Amino acid sequence: MTEKQPAEAHSKAAEAQATHPKEARAQASWLEPKASALLVLADGTVFEGCGLGATGRAAGEVCFNTAMTGYEEILTDPSYAGQIITFTFPHIGNVGTNEDDIETVNMAATPGARGVVLHTAITQPSNYRATRHLEQWLKARGIIGLAGIDTRALTSRIRVKGMPNAVIAHQPSGKFDLDALKREAREWPGLVGMDLVPMVTSGQRFTWDETPWEWDRGYGRQEHAQFHVVAIDYGIKRNILRQLAGKGCKVTVVPAQTAAADIVALKPDGVFLSNGPGDPAATGEYAVPVIRDIIAKGIPTFGICLGHQMLGIAVGAKTMKMHQGHHGANHPVKDLVTGKVEITSMNHGFAIDRATLPSTATETHVSLFDGSNCGIALKDKPVFSVQYHPEASPGPRDSHYLFERFVEMMRRENKRG
Repeated sequence: MTEKQPAEAHSKAAEAQATHPKEARAQASWLEPKASALLVLADGTVFEGCGLGATGRAAGEVCFNTAMTGYEEILTDPSYAGQIITFTFPHIGNVGTNEDDIETVNMAATPGARGVVLHTAITQPSNYRATRHLEQWLKARGIIGLAGIDTRALTSRIRVKGMPNAVIAHQPSGKFDLDALKREAREWPGLVGMDLVPMVTSGQRFTWDETPWEWDRGYGRQEHAQFHVVAIDYGIKRNILRQLAGKGCKVTVVPAQTAAADIVALKPDGVFLSNGPGDPAATGEYAVPVIRDIIAKGIPTFGICLGHQMLGIAVGAKTMKMHQGHHGANHPVKDLVTGKVEITSMNHGFAIDRATLPSTATETHVSLFDGSNCGIALKDKPVFSVQYHPEASPGPRDSHYLFERFVEMMRRENKRG
């Protein structure tokens, strides 16, 4: 276990955790510390802690998330496939888990984060909605956890050096083949060029009518839909579908590789391009041609996150890998159309290179943290997208207007038709 470090010693804390005394003394392949979990970075740095959740090991890219709430939604967001999440907020798990807050559409599937890193051990849940302890929930979903490390030191390292590839391992016996873990972390190829959508997309088409949660009532049903939206599932979240249904839409969800002709045959009033994991350029190999066909037909289109990035590629822009990405629920974004600032939820390690946007596209939103692109709209087509997650509630509902904007766009196009 790692003792707390003073704020000014972040980098020293990371360096101190990088070498284990037994390893230095014996220089053996097998490390037998008291720790029951390790986070092994590709450069050989080792963080030791107490294991929780599933046992075994998993490789992924380490990012940090600054959200203070919503850990269950974050851990089940398919956009986090291929990543190990470090929470900067120290008290994660204290309100337990439940079945309502899971974001994965397929409740039987477990796509999402490959691992989770915490500062403080999980306490007993204290919330009337809790049905299970986070430790039990992680184990049931196959997510490996590690607690007890200096997450400030790890976060500082990511901010300086970028998001590293790593392996997270949990073994109650405390016996690890450290050389093998270092080799696996070093050889994991990383997210650039990686198409992870096939592991999170739906296997078949289905319809959705569940509406947003209401206090003391739970979720409702959309019984009087005015519009038909086809949502292309690159790793879609349940609350996105609820927002669409709540705005008067009948939603048909189709797998990521559905052909444009099949989408058009469903006669949608609008098409939604969902969030998802991995490199947009890699997924775009098959997704971008479909998006271009949808745009060309003048069908109102709304995209978020991965859908936003691939929409950018479809109109001629390029995407780039970010240094540390944006992961949290406190990101200020300015809407250049209205001049308002929204507090948004974000989760992305890639972004549209704003310098490559074509003249046919207008930048509509920008991050007030680093000035990166957070939204575009086409000048000659009913198409727009944003980088963040408007279905989330960090502001708490600053960005829900985007679903209304989409509905109004479909309404205008229907009148024209």
